[in-house]
Amino acid sequence: MRIAFTSRTPDYRPFAEQLAARLPAHPVLFLANPLPPDAGPFDAVVTMGGRVSREVLLRSSVGFVQTVGTGFDTVDIPAATELGVWVAHMRASATGNAESVAEHAILLLLALSRQLRTAERGLRAGQWARPQGSALLGKVACIVGLGDIGTALAVRLQAFGMHVLGVRQDASKGGPAGVRVFGADALPQALGQADCVLLAVRASAQTENLLDEAALAAMKPGALLINIARGSLVKPEALLAALRSGHLAGAGLDVFWEEPVDPTHPLLQLPQVIATPHIAGVTDVNMSRSLERIALNLEAYARGTKPEFLLNAPPRPRKPLA
Repeated sequence: MRIAFTSRTPDYRPFAEQLAARLPAHPVLFLANPLPPDAGPFDAVVTMGGRVSREVLLRSSVGFVQTVGTGFDTVDIPAATELGVWVAHMRASATGNAESVAEHAILLLLALSRQLRTAERGLRAGQWARPQGSALLGKVACIVGLGDIGTALAVRLQAFGMHVLGVRQDASKGGPAGVRVFGADALPQALGQADCVLLAVRASAQTENLLDEAALAAMKPGALLINIARGSLVKPEALLAALRSGHLAGAGLDVFWEEPVDPTHPLLQLPQVIATPHIAGVTDVNMSRSLERIALNLEAYARGTKPEFLLNAPPRPRKPLA
């Protein structure tokens, strides 16, 4: 079985090389993003943020697509299902991804609330005992999205003594113990009560620009925004305006409207913005566990059995699986 590996940047080549070493019987080809139309033939695609379009899926040899992370917004799943291609992702709860991303969200939140950047600059300039930070104890956090990552976040924020609100599409599904859950239609109400808002919801047509001018205006004055989900959830122009006006006190961003993001973008020039290059899930634990689970999925597909965490069930699969 030949495997094509595509990613949003060449920086993920080492992961492809590790996967190739783990699967010596199956050649792994590191290809460009998006996959070139004339690349191939290959039987399976592993994507780490690389786009897998209908044009790629039209190749008769492709029967399986595996995403490295929990997100699958770069894969045309309707086209895959129609064309008989199986698609699987990695559950965040199965690899340590949920915990890793939750840790990173809290890193961004603490760096903003305790004014870490200002404190470090002040120390180097000879200042002492300032600035005064804001403790998380007793504050209200609103988590938008209560999947694996949102749940991991809720548990950790409660450990800081925070009151946690959660927003999900259907409030009747409930949430983690102690979390007050709102439905999607009550998003503005939840936003208005929170000292910090953390985005942990999937990207979709319904969630694109979920936090636009109106939603950001509904947030509590002086609140913080943390986005470790997808850049498409937040309208960048609206966020820039909310920060410049002082309505929001700061933003911690690990994901962006385009990736890699232009480092000269106005948002990244603001002192109240702390940004990282989509590394919330890039930890030793998550990457090693993901590598092994992905290898097992590819081996399962090669021998004709269903991989874990399938996202679709093609009615006429190119390769039937037991």
